[in-house]
Order: sequence, then structure tokens, then C-alpha cells
Amino acid sequence: MIGVIAKPSERRVVAEFFELFKTPWEWFRNDSRYEVVLCTSNDDFEVPGAELVVIYAGRELCTDKDNLFEAYSTQSPAVLIHRQDRLPIYGDLVTFREAESAFLREEGSGRPAMCRWLSDSPDIVRIGYDLFQEIELLLTHGQPPEFAQIPTVELHIALLRETILSAGFELIEVPPIPYGYQFVACLTHDVDHPAIANHRWDYTIAGFLYRAAIGSMINLFRGRIGLRELIMNLGAAVRLPFVYLGLAADFWQGFEDRYLALEQGLASTYFFIPFEGRAGNCARGAAPKRRAARYCAIDLAGTIRRIMANGCEVGLHGIDAWLDPAAARKELEEIRRITGSSEVGVRMHWLYYGQQSAAILEQTEAAYDSTVGYRETVGYRAGTTQVHKPLEADRLLELPLHAMDTALFYPAYLGLSQKQATTVLMKLIDSLVRFGGCLTINWHDRSLAPERLWGACYCRVISDLRDRNAWFATASQAAAWFRKRRSVVFESDDDTGNGGRVRILSDNGDNLPSLRLRVHPQRSISLTEASRLPEFKDRKLEREGEVQCALAGNLT
Repeated sequence: MIGVIAKPSERRVVAEFFELFKTPWEWFRNDSRYEVVLCTSNDDFEVPGAELVVIYAGRELCTDKDNLFEAYSTQSPAVLIHRQDRLPIYGDLVTFREAESAFLREEGSGRPAMCRWLSDSPDIVRIGYDLFQEIELLLTHGQPPEFAQIPTVELHIALLRETILSAGFELIEVPPIPYGYQFVACLTHDVDHPAIANHRWDYTIAGFLYRAAIGSMINLFRGRIGLRELIMNLGAAVRLPFVYLGLAADFWQGFEDRYLALEQGLASTYFFIPFEGRAGNCARGAAPKRRAARYCAIDLAGTIRRIMANGCEVGLHGIDAWLDPAAARKELEEIRRITGSSEVGVRMHWLYYGQQSAAILEQTEAAYDSTVGYRETVGYRAGTTQVHKPLEADRLLELPLHAMDTALFYPAYLGLSQKQATTVLMKLIDSLVRFGGCLTINWHDRSLAPERLWGACYCRVISDLRDRNAWFATASQAAAWFRKRRSVVFESDDDTGNGGRVRILSDNGDNLPSLRLRVHPQRSISLTEASRLPEFKDRKLEREGEVQCALAGNLT
């Protein structure tokens, strides 16, 4: 059991951190004994009986001088090097003199950002930043695009886990990995342009004609597409007048058939815009007129029924739901009415999102949100691979969006070829294999059709996800699995922590993969040798309410 000492203002972020690092913890009590105490509050405290105290602070403390930790303030943001990983620090940071356990160093100066003081009782590990301040910044403001592909939250968890294990303690956790799988994969599709015939000489058509003709020839010259793709795009541009006249098939229609055939029975999620012709509002007033859709969800009721009949999910592609509770209720109700489902999740059109969006969506009983992500790049905007609860919400879960096709391929963003984009996505998948969590990908409705033709990359990624043993889930299923994991509680039989059990309190997880209990065995090893820690042991956590293990000593 970890005893936590933190500022009262950090209570929400501490609680959320230990949902992401699902291991036994509680608020520090003077009448309890702890093997490990984690402190970010101040340096004026006593921890009777603790064997290890981990102190996080981005400023010089009195205990630094007492323990001969000579601190140097470092300008933020900074980057720490933890073994082979780069760990961005966005708040205050201090570094120290050379120390034996200096395997965590500031990238620029090379000075250690971590020191260890061995004594009779307790041992002290001093880390030069405020852990919960960093987690709060990531979950509320997110990280800048230059650090987008770093799963920063997972690296913070890995560092704390390694610190505890290196001190010779056993540790248990419920990792964000479904039993029998390596991680979760969510395939999603924003439905923005279901038919090119809906567009007559507007911004969308201008962009289509440019990319189908001039853009395709430029891409052929640069080796980014082949002759076949050029011919298909030019052919689509030539056929466009005949589409308007009803003499040729609309090559943007039938997107659901293309995806259902390509995904071959995999569960995926489609987000539909509820109302036609509404651009909505942005943070500074009216949104650009081109944000308005040329269709409404009821126009595609047959498509929606077909999607749901094939085991896929339909959600709301919201307009003003992110900033207006009345609009959110109206938009959600429209999708509920069409689908016949009361459980409807949300992704905002153009990824509009604000500080109060989670609270607004929670008021209207959205099943989940999946908006937090980058428009201009791919990666971990909230710094995590995991479904999490925004700090402004009490119930709503956020399924982060990690990769979007337009961010990968549009010249104004990353401007990658399909081969380059595949390489970038494989690196994201590598992080999921390493840390677990959920990889959420958005491939738009028209992205398999001319003028985009981005299907080759998508096929390769799906194939790799299969090979890496991902659990393919709809957005609702992914949120439900993480909600089930969040329901796990660690119960101690007495105040000494000498016995206990693990319980799953969720009552709706029978159709979901099981959880796993991970046990890291006890082994005394130095921090510098921690990369050679022994393998953990996993066991299956069964259905809700069942006592999972009787414990002697620690939870094992």
C-alpha cells in the first residue's frame, strides 16, 4: 500500500493518477504503516515506520540540504532522459549534483533529476519535479505537438514503478491490458462528406478538384503515389459533371460498404453529424461557414441501420455540443432517436473542445467523449494511451484520439506518403504493445475514395494490429472495459496491510475481456540495475464481486 501526501487542491488529480496506475494506495494516515510514502505536499513531515519515501518537488526543499542534495533550478519546459526514453517536463524542475542513482538526467545539462539517500529509516528518493502538477497539466492542457508521440503519463508511471521495485518491494497492479490481448484498438470514422453530389462549387469541391488533378500530378512526380492512383483521381474529376447529372455513380457514396469489406467483421465506430447547414460556434464566435455539413443524420438512416446491423456503433459528430448544454441535448437526442440507443458517445466536428466541454457532455449523459486529439499531427495530446476521466468531470470518460488520416496526409499538416504514415503509426502501436492502453484511429468516410485513396495505409495498419493481438472494440466497448478496470478496489484486512483481496465492483462487464492482475515479485536491486528487473506474473481477474485472492504479507 502506498500512502500519499499531497496538497488538498491535488485530490482529483491524485485520484485520477491512481486510476491510470491501478495499484493499492490511500491518503496518508498517521495511524497507519506504509512501506512506501509518496509526497508532493511539502518537506515538513514525519513518516513513522515507512521504509521508502519518494519526494517529488520542482523546487529546492529543506530536506535537500539536510541530505546533501544540492539543487539547481532548470527552466521549463525541459526534457529528462530516463534510460532510452525522453520525458518532457512542463512545470518546475530542479536538478542535483552527481549521484549514484542518476539514471534520470536533464537532457541539456546532463545533471541528474533524481537522487537517493540511504539511511536506517526511511530511505529517501528525491525526484526534481512535481508529479501531480505534471499529470494535471497533461490531462487539462495537453502537450505541444513537438512532444506528441511521447506517452508521457505512461513514462511517469514507469518511473515510479521502477523506483518502488528497485527498493526491494513487491508491487501489484491492474494494467490497462485486457486479458488475452496486448492492448485495445478502436477504429473510428467521422462522417463528414457522405456524397460528393451534395457539394456544388463550394470549398469542398474546389479542394477535391485541386487535389485530384494538380495535387495528384505533384504527388506522382514526388513518388508519393503511383500511376494507378493518378488515373483514378483524374477519372473521378472528369466524371464529376456526370455525377451531378445522375449519369454516373457518386464515388463518395457507399463508404460503409468499403469499410465493412476492408475491416472484415471488426467492430468500429462511426460518428454522424445530426443537422445540415449548421456551422456552429468556435471559441471566438461563429465558426467558419465551411464547417457546416451538407447532410443530416436522418438522411442516412438506412446507412446507420446497416452499420449497426453489422455490429458497429454509431455516435454523435457534434456541432455545438462542446460548449452549449442545450445544443448538446438536442444533438444527442437526434442520434438517440435515429439509432434507438440511449448510450451515445461524442466526437466533436473539427475536434472543437474547451475546458468545460467534459462537464457539459456529462450533464447531457453522453456515454463517452472521443475528441481530445491533434488536428495537425498524431500522438498523445493528453500524454496517455489510456481512456481516462477529465478532471472537470465526475463520470464521463475520455477516449483519446491518437491518429487521424488528414493529419498524416494533408500537406498543411504532416504531409506524409502512405509508406511514411504507416511507419509513424507502427511507432504508436509499439508504444501500445509496451504500455497497454487503447489506440484510437480516425479514418474519414471519404478517405478510401478518390481523391484521397488512403486505403493502403489503413489496410497495413489493421493487419499489424491483428498481428500484435489487439482487441478491436467499439468506442463504447473500450470505455466500458476501462470503466470496469476503474471499478477494481484493493481491500486490506487490517491496518497493518498484512492481508487483503482484490474486488471488481462493475456489474456490466460480462461481455468484455477479463482484467488481469499483475504481480511484480520482490527483489532487491539498485536503480542503476533496474532495467534487469525480473518478469512479472499475470493472472486473470474473474467476474464482478468475486474475491480474487487471499493475501499474506502484501497483495499478491
